[in-house]
Order: sequence, then C-alpha cells, then structure tokens
Amino acid sequence: MTNSSQAATVDALRDLTEADTKTLDRLRKKLVFAADREGLLDIAYVIVDSPIGPLLLASTDKGLIRIAFDSEDHDQVLETLAAKLSPRILRSPKRLSEAAHELDQYFAGTRKDFDLQLDLSLSSGFRQLVQRYLPEIAYGHTQSYAQVAQQVGNPKAVRAVGSACATNPIPIVIPCHRALRSDGSLGGYAGGLPAKTTLLALEAAAS
Repeated sequence: MTNSSQAATVDALRDLTEADTKTLDRLRKKLVFAADREGLLDIAYVIVDSPIGPLLLASTDKGLIRIAFDSEDHDQVLETLAAKLSPRILRSPKRLSEAAHELDQYFAGTRKDFDLQLDLSLSSGFRQLVQRYLPEIAYGHTQSYAQVAQQVGNPKAVRAVGSACATNPIPIVIPCHRALRSDGSLGGYAGGLPAKTTLLALEAAAS
C-alpha cells in the first residue's frame, strides 16, 4: 500500500469514527431526554475539568448530591451511587450546567458563595449537621475542628467533626477545606492535600 493510500485509509477511518461519535452522542442525548421526560433519570452526572483535576458532579431531582475528585475513582463513585440510591444513572451535562458554571466562577475567583440546591441524603445525623454548618465559614477564612464542634453545639466532638469533613459528599460547594486541625495543619482531604492547599490559596488571593 502506498503512502497516499495509507493516508486515505486513515482519513476515512477518522471520518467514520467522528461520524459514529456524533451519532452516539445524538442518541445519548435522546435517551437522556426521554428518560428525564418519563421520570426514569434518577441521577444525572457529568465530569468537568478544574484546576485541581477532573471533577464528577452528580445530582438528583432534589439537587447536587455528589462532587468527586479523580483520586476517588469516578467509576467507583457512580457504582456506589447506583447501589445506595438508584441504578438509573445517565450522563447529562444539561442537568449539571448551573453547577458546572458556578464552579467555573469559583475557580476563576469571581464567586464566593454557591447558589445551588443540594441533596444531603448521603449524610445523616451529626455528620450532616456539621456539613450544613461548613458554608457558614466565610470565604477566605478557616476554623479549627474544635471551633466547628463548638459552633454546632458539641465541643467535645472534635474528632467527629474531622470525620464529617472527611466524608463530605459535596466538597468545594460545602467547603470542608476551610476546616483545619487545631494546630493549624491541614488535616485530611478527600482530594488530597495539594488540592486543599490550592483551594485555600485561591480563596486567600481572591479575598
């Protein structure tokens, strides 16, 4: 086969692949629309780029239920959501467009508070209480786990506060990165300490 023939074959295969991709994308959009219309789409998700790596966003009809870092294994996160909530999960960028937009604004330093409906059903009890409080920590500021425990009415529950932060299902929007150890060290973070450092630096620069 001559070089020109090889090039023609490669071009033809590429065109076919692009056509197949467009067809699959069009069919997927129809499937999502039909599932949503018939009330069969329980969990919508999308994966977006960010300065701290790809983020999986997932929502129910109640609101944003999950933000997951790449290090958490997005496939595993989706499997967990399917097991805990519903297997009726589809990729739907449209359903997550507002969440993606607000996150873009946050990372650009132009948004300090999120205005999104949240579904906190993955947490309960004291953990949910802590997670509901965390947005009260002002943008660009931090509190220790002990201060958070005091604020939620259980001063002795410092370790439980740390656990609530570690299991926060909606990081960034629920800003567990603003909670630190009493000695000022970062503590743990689901997205890794470099991500936590980046978020704190971003807020400090934009404050």
